[in-house]
Amino acid sequence: MPLEIATSYRARTRGLLGRDSVEGAILLSPANSVHTFRMRMPIDVAYLDRDLRVIAVRTMRPGRLGMPRLRARHVVEANAGVMREYGVREGAWVEVVVDGS
Repeated sequence: MPLEIATSYRARTRGLLGRDSVEGAILLSPANSVHTFRMRMPIDVAYLDRDLRVIAVRTMRPGRLGMPRLRARHVVEANAGVMREYGVREGAWVEVVVDGS
């Protein structure tokens, strides 16, 4: 799945705000919580530890504040339903492959 990586403060703060959808997902790093205020769609959120192991997956509707996960170092956001479609669940590892083209 295509992955947008947001590592700057500005990119992490913006995340999926103002979008109607996202192709693939966005990785926010570092991050241990998210909110969906001013979002237009429900999203799936996967909280990852420092080794990119999934510690929790939640679907959040617009206007919600996610609970901070103390062990989380990264957060992946995607359209609602995408995490299940790709088998992202608690205990799974996420692999990030950088396309060199």
